Amino acid sequence: MIEAEVIVVGAGPAGSACAWKLNQNGIQTVLLDKKAFPRQKLCAGWITPGVLKNLQLKKEEYPFGILTFERLFFHVGGRKFRVPTCQYSIRRYEFDHWLLKRAAVPLHRHAVQDIKKENGYYLIDNSYRSRYLIGAGGTYCPVYGTFFKDVNSRGQQRLITAIEEEFEYDYPDANCHLWFFENNLPGYAWYVPKANGYLNVGIGGKFLTLKNRGQTIRRHWDDFIATLAELSLVQGHTYRPRGHNYYLRQSLPAGQMDNAFIIGDAAGLATLDLGEGIGPAIESGILAADAILTGRRFSTSSIARYSLAHILWAGIKTTITGRTFSNFH
Repeated sequence: MIEAEVIVVGAGPAGSACAWKLNQNGIQTVLLDKKAFPRQKLCAGWITPGVLKNLQLKKEEYPFGILTFERLFFHVGGRKFRVPTCQYSIRRYEFDHWLLKRAAVPLHRHAVQDIKKENGYYLIDNSYRSRYLIGAGGTYCPVYGTFFKDVNSRGQQRLITAIEEEFEYDYPDANCHLWFFENNLPGYAWYVPKANGYLNVGIGGKFLTLKNRGQTIRRHWDDFIATLAELSLVQGHTYRPRGHNYYLRQSLPAGQMDNAFIIGDAAGLATLDLGEGIGPAIESGILAADAILTGRRFSTSSIARYSLAHILWAGIKTTITGRTFSNFH
């Protein structure tokens, strides 16, 4: 039996940020994940200045590729809008592994099957035991399924089905582009360049709306890659996309039950306008760690529900100071 004060199920950004904060304060923590790291992870890889701030990280300290966007291009109803800001993109393959190593806690490759609580301790597959349990295993996290599913029911109206691909590409435009309701898609699409010659493109749509229309996300994917070709953003590439699901922000009646917590996508924290998930995941992980350290009740109410206000504020600060937001950390 492996014992720790805290066991975190899921070693993505939420879990690693939580473990990092706990370890900084001398709390014995073990991470469990079913995957070996580094691992491929479907994600646009867009991060905000707030992510760097919460991680106490300066851009120049990050040892892998990070691309800065001083503007974003929004496409709505056939019109293009340029929005000044300061945002970043990373590759999750590199970023997640770096966060994990920075946490400096033991990682056990283990697919969690059974969780129960006995005598004030959480037992996982009769192999792990802890006083505190953090569910950071994504949309289908076993901690959510065991302790939180009945209390935090998820409405399908906030379920997003996505399809995307990340690949090496000599992209002609180093700007980030975002489309809303393109070709009647009930959602958004993205073109996110990354450092060292990588590009991520994808779309996300409301599952329930697509289902009621008798449409598939794949049909909209075909429309989107045709748009990318028409705009000369991606040409001559043979696509091999993959799909996944996640939930936009909704009511979370209980993010903590006794000494168990859910964070990141397990808690359904992606922003309502842009589906930003990395920032809320990291912030929730740090808040859960703070709750354990201080004994205060865990809450996600302070985590922003929308991304656009922060994008515009970052642009205003950049315009006023003439410096990138990273200079403030």
